[in-house]
Amino acid sequence: MTRTANNDCLGVVLAGGLSSRMGQDKAKLLRDKHSMLAFSKQILLESGISNVVISGDNYQIPDNVKESGPVGGILSVLSRFPHIKSLLILPVDLPLMKASALTELRVKGELSHKATYFKGHNIPLFLPNNSYVELFLAQAFTPSSCTAETQEGSRFKNKGPSIKALLNQIPHQAIHCNDSNMLFNTNTPEEWQQARKQFNF
Repeated sequence: MTRTANNDCLGVVLAGGLSSRMGQDKAKLLRDKHSMLAFSKQILLESGISNVVISGDNYQIPDNVKESGPVGGILSVLSRFPHIKSLLILPVDLPLMKASALTELRVKGELSHKATYFKGHNIPLFLPNNSYVELFLAQAFTPSSCTAETQEGSRFKNKGPSIKALLNQIPHQAIHCNDSNMLFNTNTPEEWQQARKQFNF
C-alpha cells in the first residue's frame, strides 16, 4: 500500500520574512509567470501533501510572536493546528526546488519519526509534531526567554530561536540531496537573477 500524506502532514510555506536584502517581497517575485508563493504551494501539493498553508503576517497564519523568524512561524502554525501529525516546511525563496525532493524528505521523515532535512540546509524540513517540539517551543517562547537579559534570552529576543537550535533539541537526521542546486536560496537581487537563468521557460 502506498504511503500518502492525506491530512497527517500539513504543508507550510514560510513567507513571513522581511525580504530586506531583496528589496521587495520575495513571495511576489515571478517565476515563469507565477509568483514564488504560488510556485512553493504547488510543489508542496505535487509532493503528496493534501493541505498547504501560508505562514506570514500578510497571509493565512500571522506570527503569534512578531519578528520571531522561521521557528516563530512554526509556533504559529502548530498553535492553529495542534493535532496535525507533522509539517513539511518550505521557505518561499527556493525557486529551483522540486516536488520529488520534498517527497523524499517527507517519506524518510515519516519512516524514521525524526525531523528530516538535507545535509547543510536546515530547511526545507519535515517536522513531526511531538513532545520534543512542543517542549522546545514552550521553553523558547516563554516571556522570560524572549525578554531576559541572559545570553540565551537576548539571542532569541525579536528574532526567535534558529532552526538549528530547534534541531539540536529534537531527534533529527540529515539526508543527502542528489541535486544541491535545488537548495539554492535567493535573498538578494543578484541571487534571484542567477536563479532565473536556470528556470525552465
